[in-house]
Amino acid sequence: MSQKKKSQASSGQPLKPTASTINQESTERKEATIKQVDKGNLVFGKDNFKWMFIGMGVMLLGYILMSGGTMPNPETWDPSLIYSFRRITLAPFIILLGLAIEVYAIFYIPKKKTS
Repeated sequence: MSQKKKSQASSGQPLKPTASTINQESTERKEATIKQVDKGNLVFGKDNFKWMFIGMGVMLLGYILMSGGTMPNPETWDPSLIYSFRRITLAPFIILLGLAIEVYAIFYIPKKKTS
């Protein structure tokens, strides 16, 4: 019985290589990606840039709140001007909020409109 199988496998036409669907799919994906890049599509969309500018504005507000601290009279020292709630607590919190908005802007993926 094993001789029959061997004779059937060895006789006849030679085997032809088959095309792999995995390689074709990956090639199609690469070509689609190259076409998208060639069209000039940006990594970030309009909404991403909007959130980035909002985050930068919030961080700028935090830095403005942290600035200042000049003494009205150079002969006296007033720690309440330098170590106030606004400069020590509020401003760093607002800066961190701006950084969180920036992270959101980077990872934000807009929903596609369905028509």
